[in-house]
Amino acid sequence: MKEKVYESASVENTEKIASDFAKELKPGDFVAYFGDLGSGKTAFTRGIASFLCPKVRVSSPTFAIVNEYTGGKIDMFHFDMYRILDDDNLFSTGFYDYFDRDGIILTEWSENITFALPENRYDVVFEKTGENARTIKIIKRD
Repeated sequence: MKEKVYESASVENTEKIASDFAKELKPGDFVAYFGDLGSGKTAFTRGIASFLCPKVRVSSPTFAIVNEYTGGKIDMFHFDMYRILDDDNLFSTGFYDYFDRDGIILTEWSENITFALPENRYDVVFEKTGENARTIKIIKRD
């Protein structure tokens, strides 16, 4: 397991950290986000998309459950698991079908689906340390 820790002082800085991280990602990777509301998860996804799917407009998938971003270097599937609390709910979203689509899966509120997280993944842990400041830990699990 490898861990990198970053300090971000702004949304723009969070997006830059994510854009740099995106250079490590490859088709089939899974990225699990952990962190409170407003901690930078969607901004981090915007940063990843700026490198992998630069022409897309990223928004939170809160009501849609999943937003698909395609047409770039690698397709991205951005899930919000806030309202998903069991495997039946997760199954009904079509979540498991995305593992066969050769893109990158990013999941917000991964703490709600720990039972479904693959062993090989990146965990990205967001911690608010000030009004705009964040500590971002990226952990590679294999």
